[in-house]
Amino acid sequence: MTAVLEATGLHKRFGKLVAVEEVSLRLAQGEVLAFLGPNGAGKTTTIKMLAGLLWPDRGQVHLMGKEAQTGTLEQVFLTPYGPIPLLLVRNLAGLGTQLLLMGSIALVLLLITGARLSFTPLLLLPITTVLLGGYGLGFAMASLALLFKRVQQLLGISQFLLIFLLQYPLEGSGWLAKLGYFVPLVPGADLTRQMMAKEAALDWNLLGLALLNGLAYLALGIVVFSRAVQAAKRRGLLFGY
Repeated sequence: MTAVLEATGLHKRFGKLVAVEEVSLRLAQGEVLAFLGPNGAGKTTTIKMLAGLLWPDRGQVHLMGKEAQTGTLEQVFLTPYGPIPLLLVRNLAGLGTQLLLMGSIALVLLLITGARLSFTPLLLLPITTVLLGGYGLGFAMASLALLFKRVQQLLGISQFLLIFLLQYPLEGSGWLAKLGYFVPLVPGADLTRQMMAKEAALDWNLLGLALLNGLAYLALGIVVFSRAVQAAKRRGLLFGY
């Protein structure tokens, strides 16, 4: 019988302190396992690794025969705040990391080429629309990760998709340019580029379109994620959370 939960050789160290060393266990369907030990024995650390809240230095955790991936999403249902508020914070952190990376690359390019960018407080408006759309994409990716358990693969796809969308051009009159107005993040990203690279004035019409774009994809992402949660519960993927 396939184990519901199986851990092999879990090891966790905090500095010089070895909190957990070579812990292995197997839990079959319908089985109740008591986890006992004195204070400081590593019970809490082990449970956190089993729940996906803490990643082991060595060892593996398998849920329903599948290896748990870094960033697995079941742990969001262990929080009293609920999955959607927690994922909003997680998505903001992830998007902030991407923007920091791209900003660093842009800074290096500016130093090499000697070009300059213009930054005004009004830039925060189109950037906000990009963040809204980014949240929507984050919820959509979280839905796929929750249902198919392919966090690492989806992470690579989402990083490529984000870079592509932020660079999608709206210049020209062809169908590709017109399609860009309906693609997530694109109107806000294009307006941001115009204001920074070309020192263009804020286009309020394009800003309104970018805002509608961001809100629409944010709402769509939340709906998709809510449906994914319901589907995951029906399939038993959340183990009762």
